[in-house]
Amino acid sequence: MGKLRFVDVCAGAGGLALGLEQAGFDPVLLLDKNPVACDTLRRNRPSWRVLETDLLGFSPSRYQEIYDVDLLSAGPPRVRSGAALARTETETELRLLEAAVYLAHAVQPRALVIENVPGLLSAPEFAPIRDLISNELKHLGYRFRWFLLNAADFGVPQNRRQGLLVALKERHFDAFRPPEPTVRDHLSVGRALHRSMATGGWREADRWAAQARSPAPTLVGGSERRGGADLGPTGTRNAWARMGVDGSSVADNVPGADFIWAPEAGRHGMVRITTDQAALLQGFPSHWEFAGKKTARYRQIGHASPPPVAKALGLMIRAALSTMASPVAGYTSTP
Repeated sequence: MGKLRFVDVCAGAGGLALGLEQAGFDPVLLLDKNPVACDTLRRNRPSWRVLETDLLGFSPSRYQEIYDVDLLSAGPPRVRSGAALARTETETELRLLEAAVYLAHAVQPRALVIENVPGLLSAPEFAPIRDLISNELKHLGYRFRWFLLNAADFGVPQNRRQGLLVALKERHFDAFRPPEPTVRDHLSVGRALHRSMATGGWREADRWAAQARSPAPTLVGGSERRGGADLGPTGTRNAWARMGVDGSSVADNVPGADFIWAPEAGRHGMVRITTDQAALLQGFPSHWEFAGKKTARYRQIGHASPPPVAKALGLMIRAALSTMASPVAGYTSTP
């Protein structure tokens, strides 16, 4: 079976697309409205066709090469719940989710995958969008399932739970299985970043790495409208502090030989991670280059889908598409 064709919308820095490429998929078109993210995609894959536009205004009839591809993938901005401050943004995020599903009307892919927050699978406030997605996919002749994956189970040094929707045409659905974990022991922050922490001659890199024994908490990219480059909300920063890392900002460089690591003295005695190190914690290869200034680079990384998870998922979708399963009446929606 040769390479399969896919379209990736809300592509961001390319985490989902990179993993799918590694699984044997060839992108026909990648779409994102963020010019810096599009620059990142073009820098790393000059041969990819990248379109800088908003999914909400995208006209598929102008790009008929995307019709009948094997896979439509989407990593829209993660939906949020609760805070009134984020209500407008949440409405936009939900509209993007709807738009990704509506795009399947025109594209008619054999498979569809959407990655978002775990809460999308079962949280009561997202029941309306789940119902909309269910009705649209049934109307289009897809069967589907919702499920959770943790990036740490796939060799990514980060506890990052992802809510996933995979839909396939009837003849392929029964052959699909969610990917099984690829590692038995989760990769710790210390093991993942030890080498890079030592590149500036920092003499305490060994000691720091030895005590950073757990995967990273979920990296959070933050809002495009406000805030800077930090590693997440208070609870996340507290988790970083327990590993001797100051999560309130991102460093320009790794610690030098004269840096004194004294976490008991507070944040100024803690080490900080760089954007390159954040990318390693998301499972990106070290050669993947992110465009923009520090905050823009970190936001792309924090919003990305870890490529190793996308690869594992892509391999299972590829296997299902290569199998003609026996038709089974009805549809499946498994939270």
